[in-house]
Amino acid sequence: MDTTAKLDEVKTTPWAGGRSPFSIEYGKLMMWFFLLSDAFTFSAFLIYYGAQRFSKMTWPDPDLVFQSFPGIADHGAPLVFVGLMTFILIASSVTMVLAVEAGHRNAKKEVVWWMVATIIGGLMFLGCQALEWTHLHHEGFWWGAIPSADVIKELGADSVSAHQFANLFFTITGFHGFHVFTGVIINIIILIMVLTGVFEKRGHYLMVEKVGLYWHFVDLVWVFVFTFFYLV
Repeated sequence: MDTTAKLDEVKTTPWAGGRSPFSIEYGKLMMWFFLLSDAFTFSAFLIYYGAQRFSKMTWPDPDLVFQSFPGIADHGAPLVFVGLMTFILIASSVTMVLAVEAGHRNAKKEVVWWMVATIIGGLMFLGCQALEWTHLHHEGFWWGAIPSADVIKELGADSVSAHQFANLFFTITGFHGFHVFTGVIINIIILIMVLTGVFEKRGHYLMVEKVGLYWHFVDLVWVFVFTFFYLV
């Protein structure tokens, strides 16, 4: 039996992808290419932020900037609120994993429930981000705005550093928030497709896994954003 005949005997599924060159399904490969290019964009933003952050000794202290819990405490709770935001996003990544796993088993009802949980997690994260932005805006931090002298003095920074910090913070977290918002919209579309039986007719839920790759990427990027802005 020649090599071609042996290859023809290999049973493939939509989950297995093609045989050449990477043994991966075309759409999944294209998603990886997209995520790689997007990673370069986020890396450029964060590298620039790091260069600005460590070139100035009077950069705002994250423990002082992010010490509020909007709606509950204005001071004395450093990193508590962003910790909650991070937990919500990581939890949504777990529910997405469970949705993909259910898709492997063609368990439609489980896919639906886990996708709903993922969407709720994404919306909660966006809601928390809106609260944080609103609070910082009231404190004097915003795009193009120079914080008041009292705020600058409280943070132990100079006006230029505080201005740069605000611009970079809202630009980078806004760019990430846009990705989360896009992911929520895509997840809603996929959920509708699941409910209408599109993937049942196809015989697989591979599209759920592709969307899951994007969602996990968004969660991973947040880990770096969290580290650069809130911890360093």
